[in-house]
Amino acid sequence: MARKMLIDGEMGKPDEADVHYDFDLFVIGAGSGGVRAGRFAANYGAKVGICELPFHPISSEVIGGVGGTCVLRGCVPKKILVYGAAFGGELEDARNYGWELNEKVDFNWKKLLHKKTEEITRLNGIYKRLLANAGVKLFEGEGKLVGPNEVEVTQLDGTKLCYSAKHILIATGGRAQRPNIPGQELGITSDEALSLEELPKRAVVLGGGYIAVEFASIWRGLGATVDLFFRKELPLRGFDDEMRAVVARNLEGRGINLHPRTNLTELIKTEDGIKVITDHGEELHADVVLFATGRIPNTKRLNLASAGVETDAMGAVKVDEYSCTNVPSIWAVGDVTNRMNLTPVALMEGTCFAKSVFGGQPSKPDYINVPYAVFCIPPLSVVGLSEEQAIEQANGDILVFTSTFNPMKNTVSGRQEKTAMKLLVDAETDKVVGASMCGPDAPEIVQGIAIALKCGATKAQFDSTVGIHPSAAEEFVTMRSVTRRVSPKPKTNL
Repeated sequence: MARKMLIDGEMGKPDEADVHYDFDLFVIGAGSGGVRAGRFAANYGAKVGICELPFHPISSEVIGGVGGTCVLRGCVPKKILVYGAAFGGELEDARNYGWELNEKVDFNWKKLLHKKTEEITRLNGIYKRLLANAGVKLFEGEGKLVGPNEVEVTQLDGTKLCYSAKHILIATGGRAQRPNIPGQELGITSDEALSLEELPKRAVVLGGGYIAVEFASIWRGLGATVDLFFRKELPLRGFDDEMRAVVARNLEGRGINLHPRTNLTELIKTEDGIKVITDHGEELHADVVLFATGRIPNTKRLNLASAGVETDAMGAVKVDEYSCTNVPSIWAVGDVTNRMNLTPVALMEGTCFAKSVFGGQPSKPDYINVPYAVFCIPPLSVVGLSEEQAIEQANGDILVFTSTFNPMKNTVSGRQEKTAMKLLVDAETDKVVGASMCGPDAPEIVQGIAIALKCGATKAQFDSTVGIHPSAAEEFVTMRSVTRRVSPKPKTNL
């Protein structure tokens, strides 16, 4: 019923005129997607309730906080630590710019940690005020389904409240997972890594994804010895292979020890910290071992079976293109659906949900040309297709334009670290189908490039754009020579 009404643009009409609900919408999970959906639904006139676990920087099954992973124990605190770590290299570079610095520069980890916690506490309050100002009723406690139109909230004192809702939105995000190896309890996840009481002198990181390389960069920038272990030949599987190689070179150039094609098999507590054993028989000693081995949808305690909500093998809530589950009154957005796990995407999905269900504007999230970044030092940012994806999807040839150069700042500082840029162009249409950059300010630059790709810009339009000089960004509009022309793989029916 709900899906038919949505497509017909009639979501504002009640299913049954004589049915009364406590809420038009009840949201389980007050992270980025849930807060956005609740606020926007309220702005359309809906009566909205939302529940979230109590706040703490380190999450658990019974602790969370309004603001969710990104704001409280993800993107925001991580970026604060990246800023802090980047000063390490900046101080080194400053000497050749005339700054006379002592050989030993002290760093106060506890001060940075305190400022980080202050900021996420401030943001937690802001998100609560955003909900209150929109007229959304906030319940602090754990929410779960009781039926297709009923939610149970367990409050902090253990009392249970039940509410009916015409629509229920699941927005509980994801949770870090640990590998199943002996001694895994000695390791930590990104949650704990953002709130360590002491800065480690020796850090081991297991994983090749963005969380792994970001924390490796943070700890190395703050002076720790860092060993990064990952299963593939290069980190950041799924990204453009050429850019992955650039990131690997930069990580090594910054002093991070890379261990490709290597896994951890056991952790052992010792007087000297943690003994780490690899599948190649190597042994290392570390003060901290970070598991950055992926995240899973946070659905275990939602009681989805009570309403017949379908999930996939990972536990992700299955949804259609409008974010509706197989139960017409129950919806889901964000990482809990395991579609494209990025905060701005959860915001987009929440917005589309509110428009579709309460605004009379059926809207599907658009996952084409979504830009994203890896905040290693220096960062990587991309939009559109990787070269491998472009070749796989193309019907004709792909023109590859690349540029690798020494940033102007490095010519004086003496830092041996190249910036790399890349454009992928459909040879037949001249349309730019992918852009990537690894180097200082890459996310700030690629955000603008993403607008161009969203508008369908051609290489000729890039070429006709006047650059800003001197800047790294101008390289995107001055790459005139084709580095290589690549033909698509032959498609067969075998």
